[in-house]
Amino acid sequence: MENRIRVLVAKPGLDGHDRGAKVIARALRDAGMEVIYTGLRQTPEMIVNAALQEDVQAIGLSILSGAHNAIVPRVMELLREKRMTDVLVIVGGTIPDQDAEKLKALGVAAIYQPGASLEEIIGFIRSSVKQPA
Repeated sequence: MENRIRVLVAKPGLDGHDRGAKVIARALRDAGMEVIYTGLRQTPEMIVNAALQEDVQAIGLSILSGAHNAIVPRVMELLREKRMTDVLVIVGGTIPDQDAEKLKALGVAAIYQPGASLEEIIGFIRSSVKQPA
């Protein structure tokens, strides 16, 4: 059986708008990936623990609240602490360009702003995730 890419989609922080995250989760699922959606109001600790338990290869964070400069660095720190640096991290939402560069410097693989193409996101994950042997 073919190994499917496992992606955790999470809505960190207090943002209660999850339509975009659900659209992404459905698109990834329809593209043949296994998607774990954690739901709203997740802490960085909850996200990283779920990623560890579910043995995912990628994490997609959807952040519209403006809290990306606090949440994403903590997620990246926890991933390093748990030796999960091989997990691809993607952030989507209202991320200003200057903040996007800072997040990429922390190890975020890609930033997708509103209006990003679903096909582009799917293609990026497929080409970037290291598949198990």
